[in-house]
Amino acid sequence: MLEWVLYTLLPIVGKIILIVMPLMIAVAYLTYAERKVIGYIQLRIGPNRVGPRGWLQPIADAVKLMFKEVIFPAKSNLYLFLVAPVLAIGPALAAWAVMPFDATLILADIDAGLLYILAITSMGVYGVIVAGWASNSRYAFLGALRSAAQVVSYEIAMGFALVGVLVAAGSLNLGQIVLGQQGGILHWYFIPLFPLFIVYFLSGVAETNRAPFDVAEGESEIVAGFHVEYSGMAFAIFFLAEYADMILISMLAAVMFMGGWLSPFQGTGLESMFAWVPGLIWLLLKTSFFLFFYLWFRATFPRYRYDQIMRLGWKIFIPVTLVWLVVVATAQVMDIGPWFTETEVVMSSVENAVIATKAGVL
Repeated sequence: MLEWVLYTLLPIVGKIILIVMPLMIAVAYLTYAERKVIGYIQLRIGPNRVGPRGWLQPIADAVKLMFKEVIFPAKSNLYLFLVAPVLAIGPALAAWAVMPFDATLILADIDAGLLYILAITSMGVYGVIVAGWASNSRYAFLGALRSAAQVVSYEIAMGFALVGVLVAAGSLNLGQIVLGQQGGILHWYFIPLFPLFIVYFLSGVAETNRAPFDVAEGESEIVAGFHVEYSGMAFAIFFLAEYADMILISMLAAVMFMGGWLSPFQGTGLESMFAWVPGLIWLLLKTSFFLFFYLWFRATFPRYRYDQIMRLGWKIFIPVTLVWLVVVATAQVMDIGPWFTETEVVMSSVENAVIATKAGVL
């Protein structure tokens, strides 16, 4: 029993901490980046009081929320009221278990990684519904219904978009999907799957209830949506879940369509010049690129009406994905290169060494 704890349980717990702690720090400083970026777009300074250039503002916000009182609405379902934030943030964190940060940096390298992410992230809507129901508030319940309908609608379009990646890669394993894009930027899936790529990312913006799709938090209509009755750390957990989902969707976009940890200079004359850059850095740069669009959208576009959001999801995104899935399937059957040819994935010497090491250990 002691050996199992020392050699099996503790390493797994250590890896989980190495994933969750940087993620929480990234969530905190994504809020700082959002306020700064929107401030620059609107010709304002943004946070600049706490620490040099406001760098300690996220820490001050976290401390403030930890000491704020959590108020429970009268006649609310106390158990469900407290469980709802956990249901929201749990899937947002659990999905990172199969995320490949590099050819060797992954917590659980399972064959059905894409299926796992689709299944686990779809459970986040339960936190929204339970929060609205348990709050004993008409405003919260109305916001929960609108948000749940929006999330479910756009999950369908996101699922179809990722099916296109599955058809192109021929695998549900996220690492194999990335390795299927080897050969340089022209081999990345965003080129042949460009309509699915756009649908996926915009659906991700809508699924996280971000502007311009933030009708669940339309302050002029329903008083901040499903979490209107939450305060203190209970509200902060919903806040963390939203930003963790933003980072997850951005990193998935990089993994599925933009080559993941692969260098954009692979297969070019500049490959040797940038060979020193770790794959994790390339992945983080691509993720940051997508996160910038989240912030840019919020500062640029007005909020859509609810009927416009539903029409976009059901009458535009879903038909586009269905049509392009037929195109991708046809290209796969006809072996149209370089993306849909029936060739084995070529692994680097480092990846081969890792696989050989694992085989020797087993």
